[in-house]
Amino acid sequence: MKRIIALNSNTYHGFSLEEAFNGMEEAGFTHVELTATKGWTEHVFPDMSFRSLWDIREEMRRRRITPFALSGHTNLMDKDRIEDFIMNMRLASFFGASYILSSIGEAHLQDKKEVSDDEVAEQVKELIPYLREYDLILCLENHGKHGTGKQLREIVEKVGSERVRINYDTANAIFYGNVDLEEDLMSCIDYIGYMHLKDKAGEYNEWNFPAIGKGNLDLLMVIRKLDEKGNHCPLSIEIEFTDKGPKDLEEVHEAVRTSFDYLSENGQEIL
Repeated sequence: MKRIIALNSNTYHGFSLEEAFNGMEEAGFTHVELTATKGWTEHVFPDMSFRSLWDIREEMRRRRITPFALSGHTNLMDKDRIEDFIMNMRLASFFGASYILSSIGEAHLQDKKEVSDDEVAEQVKELIPYLREYDLILCLENHGKHGTGKQLREIVEKVGSERVRINYDTANAIFYGNVDLEEDLMSCIDYIGYMHLKDKAGEYNEWNFPAIGKGNLDLLMVIRKLDEKGNHCPLSIEIEFTDKGPKDLEEVHEAVRTSFDYLSENGQEIL
């Protein structure tokens, strides 16, 4: 089954977007998830000049790279940050993306009381008019206190909109949730609209996310389960290395090539 298999530009954290384009183009990827995460990876960002953003868009057009998704992680439970996320939606629209991604954020009130799933869902519902305006699908990533797909399914069900789905990060389910990957995947598979295909090595709580096929996760099983369910969601490859980071740019390029080759050699037709 053909599906979009993209590269998440966050794989090139600490390097330029131009270097990311070079690496993904050499490996064979034609779709990119652009990263606009404040204070972390700002490959694109709303406060860039229009000229800079236009040049990036034209560069992708020249290279025939499709920017179909934007990672705009913001703490959605912090009302002071909602305007930042709306700006990220506008940025996603400018690039012609169909998907915008975010984790929920630390779901606590100012008095440290934990926010309920109902409160999270109500906050997310307030974004739906903007999602319609910019023709975007918001995919919530399993991360932190919402580390499992099962948890996110309950929130997405409460939101009750086709504009809000799950961005299932395979490695985050282990790192944050310490779950059985297949069991957690199947608990939410009908609600997955996007996936970070990310491998995991080492102990469950060890920051170790190598090239696809170099870790401990059965990612081919994950793709097979999606196929069996008729879930054609796009996959975005994310490689985050160890807590020391990659030793140099060539190590990142090699990991990207390795990931592409592993999937291709195991029967995945990459759009």
